[in-house]
Amino acid sequence: MERSLTMELVRVTEAAAQKSARWMGLGKKNEADEAATSAMREVFDTVDMKGVVVIGEGEMDEAPMLYIGEKLGTGYGQRLDIAVDPLEGTNIVASGGWNALAVVAIADEGCLLHAPDMYMEKIAVGKDCVGKVDINKSVLENIQAVATAKNKQIEDVVATVLNRERHQKLIQEIRDAGARIKLINDGDVAGAINTAFEHTGVDILFGSGGAPEGVLAAVALKCLGGEIQGKLLPQTDDELERCKNMGIDCGKVLYMEDLVKGDDAIFAATGVTDGELLRGVQFKADVATTHSVVMRAKTGTVRFIEGQHRLPKNH
Repeated sequence: MERSLTMELVRVTEAAAQKSARWMGLGKKNEADEAATSAMREVFDTVDMKGVVVIGEGEMDEAPMLYIGEKLGTGYGQRLDIAVDPLEGTNIVASGGWNALAVVAIADEGCLLHAPDMYMEKIAVGKDCVGKVDINKSVLENIQAVATAKNKQIEDVVATVLNRERHQKLIQEIRDAGARIKLINDGDVAGAINTAFEHTGVDILFGSGGAPEGVLAAVALKCLGGEIQGKLLPQTDDELERCKNMGIDCGKVLYMEDLVKGDDAIFAATGVTDGELLRGVQFKADVATTHSVVMRAKTGTVRFIEGQHRLPKNH
């Protein structure tokens, strides 16, 4: 892929973050999501590429834009798979919470898993623990493996889990193993990425969340040398049938190469609200300040970018 695409993707996420941040704390998650989606699409249409959304805001009849199958870009350049989450954490923004992101990932055509919109069981770790964890093993075994790989005592291991009723048994198993827990209310893309950065204090992610978000996290962790494993968890006969139609075996463990094929992919995210990894958008006078990360799997390059954007006078 063209190196210039890395900065183009940052432009996309910066625009989405700025627009959605205006809705922070106002209790209007749909309006925040729509603002992010509109801004993201507008910038995407200026990028020289032949992109197709493989993970987006839903099917064509469910979403006004950035739907699965939508074509993005000017129509010139490379053919690319695009995964988007214009606002990862709509509830977070509505409540003024922690770790909301605008997220984009791209890879060469045919390289991203077209993950159906359903639950996926996940386990994610950073570089030190690659090859050490196994989604089919017990919580205790995986925590012990992480402790050994990172030269920590089990009580020093921190697991992150979505704070959901369905995870009560999992949470108890982590506590029984002797590890500590950082519960997150939304945003398991951020939770998975945080396992790859020491300063976040997170060692491993457990639990179930959206399958599309699993692919986005996989792109980021591929760039960072980390790992995520997943299993689709269809809840209805319709979801099970959809998996069959897509040729996906629901009992199969999805590894990195299943989620993101090839040796190249690019991931970009901009903070909408403050988090462990990225600061949220700040508005001061006629300037908006953004904080983003962009990374590329082929080179292993990770860039943190602070942007200052002059605001229109009628904002």
